[in-house]
Amino acid sequence: MVDGLLLGLLADGHVLLEGAPGLAKTTAVKAMSDTLQLRFSRVQFTPDLLPADLVGTQIYEPRTGEFRTRQGPIFANLVLADEINRAPAKVQSALLEAMQERQVTLGDQTYLLPKPFLVLATQNPIEQEGTYPLPEAQTDRFLLKLRVDYPTLDDELEIVTRSALPMPKLDTVASLESILEMQALVKSLKITDPLMRYIVDLVRATRNPGAVDSSLARAVEYGASPRASIAIAAASRGRAFLEGRGYCLPEDVKAVAPDVLRHRVLPTYEAEADGLTPDAIVKRLLELVKMG
Repeated sequence: MVDGLLLGLLADGHVLLEGAPGLAKTTAVKAMSDTLQLRFSRVQFTPDLLPADLVGTQIYEPRTGEFRTRQGPIFANLVLADEINRAPAKVQSALLEAMQERQVTLGDQTYLLPKPFLVLATQNPIEQEGTYPLPEAQTDRFLLKLRVDYPTLDDELEIVTRSALPMPKLDTVASLESILEMQALVKSLKITDPLMRYIVDLVRATRNPGAVDSSLARAVEYGASPRASIAIAAASRGRAFLEGRGYCLPEDVKAVAPDVLRHRVLPTYEAEADGLTPDAIVKRLLELVKMG
């Protein structure tokens, strides 16, 4: 989870964290914000949340006869969308423009969002009470979808032990300027033509998996779009940066592909009935698609 959050920051992409309540998803995002000199805001998504509560609104001033713009919490560098799948469709639509275009339209005015701008969203598994599946167009805007699992026995013992201690104060380790410099450096990292072809072949295989494995011919309803190829390239650059390299390797692609593709591959009803999850499909394709 920590590596995924860092990848999202370096690759300048939004991150979706999915896991049951109580697994420190919100705590992890808040801790990351405390270590960065960035403007942070948190929005608790609820069924009665309105688009204006997120992006802001225009308020009429009787004295001047004009409208004054009140910007919402979306105008921040790091936006924690907590339990994002508990809000109605109108709120998700309002968030869509901000995530894709990095701007917000209020009335007849368009306002650019600050740089960097990252939405770090948490959600509970969709089968839980009061949750709604996110629209495919919105999930596609997330660079990564990270699954947060339950801790191991030793880790859980450590968590319970530490819970009785005061929360440690986190030091700031990076300024806004240094983060923008790192993001620019990540974008300049080298990806060779054969490796770029491998990325595209992998993504195209999600649309027609039967071409690489006949047993997967009817496994996928919808595959990943070219946006997924862009996302894998960006995340691979971020991982290479974290590994201290100025170039990407096939290992980078294989490491980031599951987090990039799991929310972009929709299995068919038959595949789901057979227990074939998006993660299983992506894992199989990573085994079959070879770099030419």
